[in-house]
Amino acid sequence: MSIKFDAIVIGTGQSGPSLAQRFSKEGLRTAIIERKDFGGTCVNTGCIPTKTLVASAYVAHMARRAREYGVDIGGPVNVDMKAVKSRKDEIVAASRNGVTHWMEGLAHATVYRGHARFTGPRRVTVNGEELEADKVIINTGGRAFIPGMPGLDRVPYWTNSTMMEVDFLPEHLLIVGGSYVGLEFAQIYRRFGARVTVVEMASRLIAREDPDVSEAIREILEVEGIDVRMNAKCLSVDRSGERIVMQLDCYDGAPRIEGSHLLLAVGRRPNTDDLGLDQAGVKTDAKGFIIVDDQCRTNVAGVWAIGDVNGRGAFTHTSYNDFEIVAANIFDNDPRRISDRIPCYALFTDPPLGRAGMTEQDVRAKGIKALAAKRMMTSVGRARERGETQGFMKIVVDAATKRVLGAAILGVGGDEVVHACLDVMAAGAPYTAISRSVHIHPTVAEYLPTLLGDLKPLA
Repeated sequence: MSIKFDAIVIGTGQSGPSLAQRFSKEGLRTAIIERKDFGGTCVNTGCIPTKTLVASAYVAHMARRAREYGVDIGGPVNVDMKAVKSRKDEIVAASRNGVTHWMEGLAHATVYRGHARFTGPRRVTVNGEELEADKVIINTGGRAFIPGMPGLDRVPYWTNSTMMEVDFLPEHLLIVGGSYVGLEFAQIYRRFGARVTVVEMASRLIAREDPDVSEAIREILEVEGIDVRMNAKCLSVDRSGERIVMQLDCYDGAPRIEGSHLLLAVGRRPNTDDLGLDQAGVKTDAKGFIIVDDQCRTNVAGVWAIGDVNGRGAFTHTSYNDFEIVAANIFDNDPRRISDRIPCYALFTDPPLGRAGMTEQDVRAKGIKALAAKRMMTSVGRARERGETQGFMKIVVDAATKRVLGAAILGVGGDEVVHACLDVMAAGAPYTAISRSVHIHPTVAEYLPTLLGDLKPLA
C-alpha cells in the first residue's frame, strides 16, 4: 500500500527546496526525495565551488601583478592546490549542510534519501516504498554530457563534477569545449599555473554571443597564455604512455596536441533517463528534457518539472524563477510565466561578461529597427584605476519604443552592472530611465548614461 502525501518533491536543487518550504508553509504534507547531495549542481559542482576556485585564481593572478600596483610581495607566487581545494570543500559543505538541515527541519515534511522512480502518473517508489500525491515536482537537474568521441573509452577524463576532486596542478590541461564552463576552468587553471589548451569545434568561442564579444574574450584568454584552437573537427583521443594525445583537424595549428589531463565541457544533459517517466506518461523531447508549458506544467495533470530538467533556462537563477512561477500559480492566484522573464546570465571569467536580453545578431535576425552604442573599458575611470581595462560595454535599444533590447558588459563589474539594464528592461521603461539618472562616481555603472548618449542606428 502506498503512503499518501499532499506533495512530492523529487530533487533538491535550486528550486525544489524552496517549493518544499512553500508547501510546508501552506500545511501540505510533503515528501522530499534526494538520491545524493542536497543542493544540486549549484551547491555541489557548479556555481559555488567554481566561483570559489575563480576567487582563488584571481588572488594568484593579482599577486603576480602586485608590482604593477607598487606592492612588493617579496618572492614568487606559489599556489597550494590542496589548500585551494580544502577552502572550496569547506564552503561547499557549509552550503550543502545548510540545505540539508533546512529540508530536515521543515514542518509537515518527510525526507527520503534514495532514487525515485515513477510507477504511475503521481506515484513514485523510493527505497522500496511507494509514495503518491496530488502534486509531484520533478527537480532532478542535469549532468555533464559525454560526447561520442573516438578513443574516449581509452583515456581518463574529467567533467565539471569530477574536476571538483582535483587537488593537484595538471601540467597541461586539454579542455574540449569553448563555452562558459570550459572557459572558466581554462582561466582558473592557467592562473593556478597549468598550461591550458581550449579546443572548440565552432569558428569562435561562446558562439551564442556577438562576434565582437567572442573575439574579445579570446583575446583576454590568449593574453594570459591560454592556447585556443578553433574549428576543431574529427576529434579523437588516445594514450601515449602517460600522456593524452588529441587528433584534430583545425584551420590553423598542429593537427596533434598532447596534454597531461583532459576536461570535457561540451554541454549538459537532463537527469531523466532513470526516472520511469514512461510509467507516468510524462513526455520528453529528443534530448531528454521534460516538456513543460509556460508555467512549468508537464503534460500530466498534477506533475510539474522545474530547473535544468525542463530545458527552459539551465541557470540557477532561472531554476529559482521556476519555483516562483509554480508557487505563484498554485497558491497566489498570480499567473506568472516562463515567457515573462528576460534572458540573462554571466560568464565568470575575469573580467566577467554580464548579458541581458537580445544580442545584436538577435536583433538583426528579427529585423528590428534599433539603435546601438559601444564603449571600451579603457575609457572607464574605475577600470583604469584598478588596472583592469579589458573589454567593453554595449547596448541595443528599440528605435521606436526606446526600450532596451539587450546589453553586454564585458569588463570589471560587468556581471553586476548589467542589472541596471535588466531592471529597466523588466520595468518596461525607456532607456532614458538610465540615461537621465545620476549615478555614483567613480563606478562602472556611471558610464551607462554616457554609453546611451552615443546611440546610433544599428548598421
